[in-house]
Amino acid sequence: METQKRSKGTNPSVISSSDPNRKQHFGPSIPHSPLAICFLLLFPPDPVREEQRNIGTLPRPRMRWRGTAVLRSAYRHHSHRGAEFASLLVLLLPILSPTYLSSPLGRASPSLFSEWNAPKPMHPTLLSGALEREISDERRKEIWSPLEFQGWKPCVKSASTSSLPEKRNGYIQVFLDGGLNQQRMGICDAVAVAKILNATLLIPYLEVNPVWQDSSTFEDIYDVDRFISVLKDEVSIRRELPKEYSWSTREYYYLGVRATRVKTAPVHASAGWYIENVLPILQSYGIAAIAPFSHRLAFDDLPEDIQRLRCKVNFQALTFVPHIMSLGEAIVQRLRHSIQTGSQDSGKFAVLHLRFDKDMAAHSACEFGGGRAEKLALAKYRKVIWQGRVAKSSFTDLELRRGGKCPLTPEEIGLLLSALGFDHNTRLYLASHKVYGGESRILSLRRLFPLIEDKKSLASDSELAKVRGKASLLAAVDYYVSIHSDVFISASPGNMHNAVLAHRTYNNLKSIRPNMPLLSQLFLNESLSWSVFEEAVRSGHKGRYGQIRLRKPNQSIYTYPAPDCMCRG
Repeated sequence: METQKRSKGTNPSVISSSDPNRKQHFGPSIPHSPLAICFLLLFPPDPVREEQRNIGTLPRPRMRWRGTAVLRSAYRHHSHRGAEFASLLVLLLPILSPTYLSSPLGRASPSLFSEWNAPKPMHPTLLSGALEREISDERRKEIWSPLEFQGWKPCVKSASTSSLPEKRNGYIQVFLDGGLNQQRMGICDAVAVAKILNATLLIPYLEVNPVWQDSSTFEDIYDVDRFISVLKDEVSIRRELPKEYSWSTREYYYLGVRATRVKTAPVHASAGWYIENVLPILQSYGIAAIAPFSHRLAFDDLPEDIQRLRCKVNFQALTFVPHIMSLGEAIVQRLRHSIQTGSQDSGKFAVLHLRFDKDMAAHSACEFGGGRAEKLALAKYRKVIWQGRVAKSSFTDLELRRGGKCPLTPEEIGLLLSALGFDHNTRLYLASHKVYGGESRILSLRRLFPLIEDKKSLASDSELAKVRGKASLLAAVDYYVSIHSDVFISASPGNMHNAVLAHRTYNNLKSIRPNMPLLSQLFLNESLSWSVFEEAVRSGHKGRYGQIRLRKPNQSIYTYPAPDCMCRG
């Protein structure tokens, strides 16, 4: 879905001279930088003031071209035209600079413009009411109390008592794309397929993440020794191929069609499909490489021991490497032992998976209060990244919101938490990547919950050194903190949301599932008072705090672990 690396900002090399000390002046000469040209097009000199300078009435300022610094300064001086000019700049840059779309600035522009165009609160009346809210001790106690036992417990012991066969049918390789949690599901499925085929599984190969350009390997994220040890009685697993199969690499399969590559595995294929289509390749060549592999095993009509094996991989075999576990635990302890606030819920904390990044904002096809500049910037991003293949972009923002299809903004998730009973003393940990629009996007959330923390605020530079710049490792830290919090809530569904909710369901921990259709209708009602909103939110979220939901046909075992991964008792 996402195919570009995120940029943390504008790369000065894109817009500055090769000589860092060289001064460029606006005057008779035309700047060579595309951005400088755009600047002059957007902010032309005032003829009257230029004439005054020419006759000596006004001094001619000597301006050093400093890329975005100049643009930001100009924006401050022309704020009444900001949205229109920013929109025009979005359209002009690809024309004036052919390399713009592949440059860091090109990839960062939606966030860049939205930060310049910091949106006002979308729900000012509700925000005012939330800021003045009073939470009773009874309500506070209720929101932090743990879930009662619901009659289900973890149960992942394999239903099969047979020992691992000595002779196997060959080697299975899988190549997994996606982010941390999508790959996690693929790993569980790969173990199950190896069991179905009585094959030896190679440690799964993780493709370079197309969005974050994260090249983290399985060994960088997960404890390989534990992975092999926990599953040793179920499936044979090897770190590397024997020498006679050393040719079977990712590069080998990139070069052309190969007899040993299985490229036709359907989404949610049955066990029978693998036996009919992959087993013959194993028997002929001794090895089969399956790519793509995401979502390539069905959730239904599988033997009980295969289902239990997937659960065992997910909840027991996949543990993070020690330095991720150590950092995650340090963050948990700092959240629990931060300065006491005097409230009766001291020592407790909630994790909010914000899920409000640039890619999500663009792919949602919704609008988030940034005006015309934001709308054009996100449309451009969709065109560059997905070549217009975003089905929801054919609907209007109002149509999407009425259908509950728009993710909650930081402001809206803050209003939801406030209505549910979290007060301003709540310690809130943000489990998310870079927020679309920067710090300005979460100002309302910070006003409601001033004790917001994240990895950067709770860990030192030296502690973050091993995970910095690696999206999968950063996500793994957030995953660890999320499954050890008192409460977890995600702003909108997604792989992280599903994986964490399943893990917390497995351990009977409280998680809040936002009622998206209800919230969409409430937020569209601009005349709604805080008291009415608060009551509607509370009544509409009864039974959405982590109560067991049994998996239905075609639903994911990685979202609904009962009854496949759990037993009555």
